[in-house]
Amino acid sequence: MKHTKIVATLGPASSNKDIQRAMIKSGANVFRLNFSHGEHAWHRQMINQIRELSEELVLPIAILGDLQGPRIRTEVNFPIDLKKDFMVKVSDLSHRKAFSAEDQIVYIDTPGILENLQEGHRLLIEDGLMQVVVTKVHKGFVDAQAKNDGTIKNRKGIILPDTPITLPILSDKDKADLQFMIDEGVNYIGLSFVGSAQDVETVRHMIEQYLDGKGKPPLLCSKIERDIAIKNLASIVTASDAVMVARGDLGIEMPESEVVILQKEIIAESLRQMRPVIVATQMMQSMVGNPRPTRAEVSDVSNAVIDHADAVMLSEESAAGKYPVETVATMCEIIEKTEESRFDDLYQALDLNLKNEYAVVIRSVYELAQSYKAKAILLLSMSGFTARLISHFRPDAALSVATNDKRTWQELALVWGIEATLFDGDKNLNTLMARFTDKLKGEGRLSSGDQVVVFSGRT
Repeated sequence: MKHTKIVATLGPASSNKDIQRAMIKSGANVFRLNFSHGEHAWHRQMINQIRELSEELVLPIAILGDLQGPRIRTEVNFPIDLKKDFMVKVSDLSHRKAFSAEDQIVYIDTPGILENLQEGHRLLIEDGLMQVVVTKVHKGFVDAQAKNDGTIKNRKGIILPDTPITLPILSDKDKADLQFMIDEGVNYIGLSFVGSAQDVETVRHMIEQYLDGKGKPPLLCSKIERDIAIKNLASIVTASDAVMVARGDLGIEMPESEVVILQKEIIAESLRQMRPVIVATQMMQSMVGNPRPTRAEVSDVSNAVIDHADAVMLSEESAAGKYPVETVATMCEIIEKTEESRFDDLYQALDLNLKNEYAVVIRSVYELAQSYKAKAILLLSMSGFTARLISHFRPDAALSVATNDKRTWQELALVWGIEATLFDGDKNLNTLMARFTDKLKGEGRLSSGDQVVVFSGRT
């Protein structure tokens, strides 16, 4: 079994239930729903299909609902073709009446940002494909100079790396999507453009108010994709339940040459704080249209595994590519080959930013398994906390976890090395462990004489 999990984004290429079944059998552990696209009816259908497949295959599959976040977009009356050094006017929608429909104006759809633009500030449009720089500030608009040839189109994302921006963490659309996700029982919610721990706490408070003590809240996955998020990294990780290295926008806000270093720092901080961490964006991008990855993409996935990320993610490759099943299978093969190599080995236990008696007990479980070269660690964990804590140490032994909570069973699909089994409704711990051991032996995963470490977690 591979230890590093695979997150696959669903879209037009993978909305068919048979394709999703094949993706799960090929190694997908988590399905991501991108709420920047698609109506609620489509997302509900995908959620129902995933749950049905999970029951059919008796495999835990987590669902990650990814909020669009406070994205700033262009508003143009028609596509604007620019050559390098050409000038263009930039305004916002509140000043639209000051210009005619024929004027070549790039509007920003977010009120109030225009006042913060200054000379020298960059506007990076459509993932940085177009870059314009403010040269002069006027009342109601700014002049900007194109730094490369390109076309500015309608409703494309804008990143303003030099401009102070204070936007709420959730837009009105995000709030509606958030309520939908809670109602549908999504396991993880991806928070886009997180800038501070307060952003995470704001969303957590909204979820608590909505649930009003009824039901288990979804876990919050903070996407690290802004310069300010890097500056506040430790506190954001502390406030979050999981973390995503969102290299797309991060590579636009920060120098591209620093992205791989930042990736390693984010992974290291997440591991220190016992938070599952996902590496995302263009890991197998060439397989959108080709049946094989590039050598660089293979290296990219391998390095994330060697860094001990919990999961690696597919975006366009599985959502809109020609080969969604083959891409998952190829990524799975890369993970397995890397984990079999000596480069994936840990020579000392990872640092742990948790100093209490329970953490010491869990570390002793890990050390016992390492010392006796145990084949497996058998663990009972109801909330998933103990399972995540054991996983943090990245033991050599197989991590087999039994739980009687369906949401925990699903959530652990994202966590490194965990193979979870659900015993729905069984609250007798002695009975649960006996059933668990019998099941593992019946499946051939354990045999008489195998050395195992058994631990019943209190959470």
